Amino acid sequence: MSNQKRHLLYFFLTLAGIAVMALFGPEEQSLGSNVRLVYLHGAWVLTAEIAFLAAALAGLFGLLLRRDLFHAWSAALGRTGILFWVSYLPLSMLAMQTNWNGLFLAEPRFRLAMIFAVTGILLQLGLWLFNIAWLTSLANILYIVVLRAVFSTAENIMHPPPSPIFNSGNYVIIGFFVGLNLLAWLAAYFLARWIYSLGGKPAESLIR
Repeated sequence: MSNQKRHLLYFFLTLAGIAVMALFGPEEQSLGSNVRLVYLHGAWVLTAEIAFLAAALAGLFGLLLRRDLFHAWSAALGRTGILFWVSYLPLSMLAMQTNWNGLFLAEPRFRLAMIFAVTGILLQLGLWLFNIAWLTSLANILYIVVLRAVFSTAENIMHPPPSPIFNSGNYVIIGFFVGLNLLAWLAAYFLARWIYSLGGKPAESLIR
């Protein structure tokens, strides 16, 4: 089996492991077993942001060192991040419907997540079409900077700070959530490796 197919296989096996783990997640007093969807959607959005951050860091190294290897990883990680970000949205909607019996689509953070999903898809599509190494890296840096700046000032309604999970004092729930995140990060790694092997590598850098 080629490395390309192996990475894709590992990705789907990790997803299967995440699904099984989520089914047996600890219940919560108020939400009961439905809280498992909250765990999953939380892990998914954190994984997307970590992928965006990794894409930005790889891009920064690519711009500073003028190395196409880093540009290529920035491209692959950026595409991985947007796939996790887009797929987190239906998980968020399912969590809303299951736990609060309705969809609050006007919720500030969900509305912003939708905007960044559409923007991110168009951005990654444009970067793929232009296929310019330095531009891909620069765009990935700007994307996560703008995303974090906007979300840092967004109103919290259904996402009250600080983190309800890490401030719950329940180490079973905290440990489970950390484990779920680690598996999601592993899935993102395999997906990024697969995208990289497909041709996530941009054309030769134009800044040389």
